[in-house]
Amino acid sequence: MDREKNVIKFTVTSIADLEIIINHFEKYPLITQKQADYLLFKQVFDLVKHKNHLTFDGLKEIVKLKASINKGLNDELKEAYPDIIPAIRPLIVKQEIYNPYWLVGFVTAEGCFRIKISKSNTHKIGYSVGLRFLITQHIRDEQLLISFKNYFGCGEYKQRKGQLAGDFNVNKTSDIFNIIIPFFEKYPLYGIKALSYLNFCKAAEIIKSEKHLTSAGLNLLIKLKNDMD
Repeated sequence: MDREKNVIKFTVTSIADLEIIINHFEKYPLITQKQADYLLFKQVFDLVKHKNHLTFDGLKEIVKLKASINKGLNDELKEAYPDIIPAIRPLIVKQEIYNPYWLVGFVTAEGCFRIKISKSNTHKIGYSVGLRFLITQHIRDEQLLISFKNYFGCGEYKQRKGQLAGDFNVNKTSDIFNIIIPFFEKYPLYGIKALSYLNFCKAAEIIKSEKHLTSAGLNLLIKLKNDMD
């Protein structure tokens, strides 16, 4: 637990326990480009498991692999291995959603449920309101974001202008009511994201009943919005 950053970490370090983790991801493969990190990590695991890390050549091979995982080598390792050539990073091409429970887990970590409240001169109460379901990723996982549109049968994908990121958005009220909410009612979210989703659903009920057109309803939406992560 990192109290300063308000973060809790789950860490696995022993070879025996890491083998359990690897067996899990062999059975249930990752879909994003994180799978490339996993494949490289698995090679490192095999080297350590067979004690190749105790040899100079084995250690050098591990450094090559580490150079292509996540953020690569830190400054200390770059200085120690200035001539290292990073291992070739695999490219994950097949990015199709095959399991609704995978999707729930992914949204728990990466998804956003938002209540939109904007000033408006065309609305009697002075504000327009709406709902938005959003997933943002690096453009290297563009195909995955497009697959969300195919899976749900709604929404759109757009790359952010001038950024290496893209969004899968569902803004249409009928799609929120008829597709997104029923999906997560059938396949519930977990953790803090579930609390945001509950507020999202409460907001949906307010909008559906047109109470958002009243001051009391608008104030309730503002409170729900402020309580979301």
